[in-house]
Amino acid sequence: MPRFLLQHRHEPHECGVAYAAWKGFTSPLRHAATLASCLEGGHEIWWEVEAGDHGAALALLPPFVARRTTVLPVSKVVIP
Repeated sequence: MPRFLLQHRHEPHECGVAYAAWKGFTSPLRHAATLASCLEGGHEIWWEVEAGDHGAALALLPPFVARRTTVLPVSKVVIP
């Protein structure tokens, strides 16, 4: 299954909306820990997901979040 890094960005004044967008949205990402930089002032959130394709990866996110998200295909590598 392909792996993707979802890189979401929002403006500082959109933090509340970005988090509230998950309310009532069904996704395996909901209630799971991930990395975010909002508390440090960066206003980005990242998820590593497995999905069939780019569209399926974005479908894991609520629309407000998905519209502000870049989908990057990734793979695991061993650093020598």
